[in-house]
Amino acid sequence: MPEDLSFNLHTLTARLDRSADRILRAEYGLSYRRFRTLLIVGRLAQPTQRALAHELGVSEPSASRMTSVLVRTGLLAADPDPDGGNRRRLSLTVTGKEMVGQCRTLLERRFADLVRRSGVCYSDYARDTRRLLDALTAPPERSATE
Repeated sequence: MPEDLSFNLHTLTARLDRSADRILRAEYGLSYRRFRTLLIVGRLAQPTQRALAHELGVSEPSASRMTSVLVRTGLLAADPDPDGGNRRRLSLTVTGKEMVGQCRTLLERRFADLVRRSGVCYSDYARDTRRLLDALTAPPERSATE
């Protein structure tokens, strides 16, 4: 039977996520899901709960629950949107920014070590992963007959 690359990629991602969760819980008492939430808030141009829900692929109530927990822990701030309405603008607190930096460094170091041990060239893997992600976000190409 031929290799099933798509299945292998899903399996790899799931295992990496579980491993990241174990590492972050052991080192910082923070789940990987909460770390990803903080990371996304730090990257969004206009971080709102709605934008966060979209990026995480969860419902707005789920994103609201997650942000409430992170606000209580002091890693995230949720302030009324200056444009009005019932929206909340999200931002990392100083402690949240420090936590994201520490977690990113730890996970990247561990991943780079895994890639090295596997015999895969890290720079090639990074380049190819970026190309795949870019291809997923690029608009579909139109055929010459359209």
